[in-house]
Amino acid sequence: MNTSPLVVNRALVSVSDKTGVIELANALQQNGVEILSTGGTAKALRSAGISIRDVSEYTGFPEMMDGRVKTLHPRVHGGILGRRDIDAEVAATQGIQWIDLIVCNLYPFAKTVSDPQCTEEQAREQIDIGGPSMIRSAAKNYEWVCVAVDASDYELLTDMIAKGGISFDERKRLAAKAFAHTASYDAAISHYFSQASLNESLLLSYTKQLPLRYGENQHQNAAYYGSAGKTLNDTVKQHQGKELSYNNILDTDAALRLCQEFSEPACVIVKHTNPCGVAVAATHIDAFHAAHAADPLSAFGGIIAINGMCTKDLADEIVKTFFEVVVAPAYDDAALETFLQKKNLRVLTVIGNIRQKYEYRSCLGGLLAQQTDHSQIQKGDLRYATERKPKDHEITDLLNAWKVVKHAKSNAIVLYKNGVTVGIGCGLVSRIDSVRHAIRKSTASLDGVVLASDAFFPFRDSIDEIAATGIKAVIQPGGSLKDQDVIAACNEHGIAMVFTGIRCFRH
Repeated sequence: MNTSPLVVNRALVSVSDKTGVIELANALQQNGVEILSTGGTAKALRSAGISIRDVSEYTGFPEMMDGRVKTLHPRVHGGILGRRDIDAEVAATQGIQWIDLIVCNLYPFAKTVSDPQCTEEQAREQIDIGGPSMIRSAAKNYEWVCVAVDASDYELLTDMIAKGGISFDERKRLAAKAFAHTASYDAAISHYFSQASLNESLLLSYTKQLPLRYGENQHQNAAYYGSAGKTLNDTVKQHQGKELSYNNILDTDAALRLCQEFSEPACVIVKHTNPCGVAVAATHIDAFHAAHAADPLSAFGGIIAINGMCTKDLADEIVKTFFEVVVAPAYDDAALETFLQKKNLRVLTVIGNIRQKYEYRSCLGGLLAQQTDHSQIQKGDLRYATERKPKDHEITDLLNAWKVVKHAKSNAIVLYKNGVTVGIGCGLVSRIDSVRHAIRKSTASLDGVVLASDAFFPFRDSIDEIAATGIKAVIQPGGSLKDQDVIAACNEHGIAMVFTGIRCFRH
């Protein structure tokens, strides 16, 4: 095993992301390193006055097929993979020269496919072949070769080269980083081409983007990992306030998921990933007032999401109460100025798409994967199960209540009237307990209120419980063995009930 410092005489530099590459190449040239390069990198280095040798000149084989074939040649891979103490004779016979340093990063596949307009042909053209081959070859032969895939490592490398050589420990560290780089790249490609199904092998690629102070509790270590090619800053922009915590990120995601269900002006207030106040109205300020009034006690210290411009008038109202996070798609300048009164309040602009096709959870030493519930229920999807049919305004409230109940933890019950949640019961172990809790949480009369249940009623007891409250209509999936008993109870009490045909559990 060669553990001696690596003296770099020849480097091959071929990068898609050219951050820092001019400075690196200058340092290599000043230390007498011969630089091989290809395509756009060669052009950029020459334009900066750096002397380079084209790989095509070294191999005696031209770049071809629109650049698809450049470095896939025995003189390149032999120069990288060759064991200096064993393969020197065959290398000399074949005209192979040792390549001591590979500086390479890959085509921006993940960034390309993140564009909704990206075609499959465009995606395929961003699949790098030569780059991963060189990176893996160099990483395998870290005993004799060094590989760099990240511009943040360039300065340390040039310092070591100037001082006599790259240490064995550094070569090994960078080899591990290189394998992670190519694994992440392949995972992003696999995910793109298998996004319509869950394959036999699940390859996920996430990169640590943000160390967090702690997890759900202070004794738990935590970090935010971004999916391949994306960072948290690609999704939300933070204008002010303390650093986002683990719980802030979870709650913000929950608030945004629910808020984006609505097309009309909406405000969602979330606490511990559960909605505690949700409202739609003619304006966002009216929606905020209604959502806050729905459960002001729970709203304290919560997360606010709105689905439109946050104005100064709205900001003036928000700062009257303690909240952890405000997230919206846009703010006017005066609103941002107002929020400065609350220096710890985290103010976020959502700038990216938070919708994901699949969601994952660690469980029993493995991973559970499922399609994210993006189901939508329209008026035409409803099945009218009772003698009394809901009125038009009740149907509107029923459909909105269904949007909310999708985002509350099971067993979930949502009471709703005139565009506002009236009471929410969630996370309890029996449905009738959730019904009772929602009723207890209500801050107004229940006359004319509608009720949404995320799953069917196993017995008629919940209907009997609401009979004297004034609740007039119910939306639920249906499908219980006791459906006829539940329908009979509704008919006895003059309550309208509609079935959606699907349930929306959220554990």
